[in-house]
Amino acid sequence: MIKFPIYLDYHSTTPVDTRVVEAMMPYFTKVFGNASSKSHEFGWKAEAAVENARKQIAGLINAESPDIIFTSGATESVNLAIKGIADAYAPKGNHIITTKIEHEAVLDSCKSLEKKGFDVTYLEVDEFGLIDLKELENSINEKTILVSVMYANNEIGTIQKISEIGALCKRRKVLFHTDATQAVGKLPVDVIESNIDLMSFSSHKIYGPKGVGALYLKSKFPKIRLTPRVDGGSQERGFRAGTLNVAGIVGLGKACAVAREEMGTETTRIKELRDRLYNGIISGLPEVKLNGDPGNRIANNLNITIKNVNSDSLLIAIKEIAISTGSACSSESVETSHVLKAIGLDDKHKHSSLRFGLGRFTTAEEIEYVIDKVVEKAKKLRDISPLFRVTKEGEYAGF
Repeated sequence: MIKFPIYLDYHSTTPVDTRVVEAMMPYFTKVFGNASSKSHEFGWKAEAAVENARKQIAGLINAESPDIIFTSGATESVNLAIKGIADAYAPKGNHIITTKIEHEAVLDSCKSLEKKGFDVTYLEVDEFGLIDLKELENSINEKTILVSVMYANNEIGTIQKISEIGALCKRRKVLFHTDATQAVGKLPVDVIESNIDLMSFSSHKIYGPKGVGALYLKSKFPKIRLTPRVDGGSQERGFRAGTLNVAGIVGLGKACAVAREEMGTETTRIKELRDRLYNGIISGLPEVKLNGDPGNRIANNLNITIKNVNSDSLLIAIKEIAISTGSACSSESVETSHVLKAIGLDDKHKHSSLRFGLGRFTTAEEIEYVIDKVVEKAKKLRDISPLFRVTKEGEYAGF
């Protein structure tokens, strides 16, 4: 039996897995000590829990546990990485390279640095959302201190060639940061193999609690310098002061442990549901375009343009289904998606695009319902649209 509303917005956030909740519970009421308290058992147990979570997280991404720095989430991790590197390496250079389809956390951090005199190059992407590696290499100069490229895009799901980018940065002796918020826990991420120097990610995207995230910060070969963004204590190797969110950190650790164990089977199941959703929609509706790379994308992502159907009108018509038109962090903005613009969609098509995000608790029954409703309501909206009609030959004609 289907439970309404149907949630298909797993890119924006995920429900906390009950196994994660169970792991966290003791740290609210029983093991409630401050992990920085070194003089008694309450603090020792809290510290032990934090270090165990650090190991669980490191195990998921093939890192050393001391290289995991806890933060409040991916946005803080991104700010710490980009601004921290900029401040620490300013004597060496003032040039940063990123892309036009990054999350706002990256783009706004770079814009903030531009106001302070830094030079930022924003790489173009192709129609699938991929950067050109030759353009990246040609953009690197003697003043380049950092390259920041998103691992998997939060709107269209495209996965960048991270290992090749990491190898290029290593060869050119430039630090490499990736926002892996949509990749960690969904893809087999290996920071060593991919030559990643800094990596940001968040708990609530992988069935953990909100309010906690991490920054992977490579500590050797080479040891990376970073200027802290928060002062007031020596926690997290001095990079992030403040009392640690022990319960949240335990939740993030458990979420990573579950992901490490179940990622393979979970990805296969979600991909099958995602493909069923797409095939069901295109079999019932003409003039539907897939946005992003057809093959090189995360399994839970489906971003489509249903031509001559206003996406906001469709969302109202299917209000029992929770989906979005783009990033949750920009959904309150009247501006259309910068990601869809970067891959070449014009304003009409951007206003006809939807993002479906599937997840751990998505069922086949829900997908069948969504297919039927999207097709039904989109057809009705087209019937009243002056821009969409059937030709004498029986074919659909739209913009």
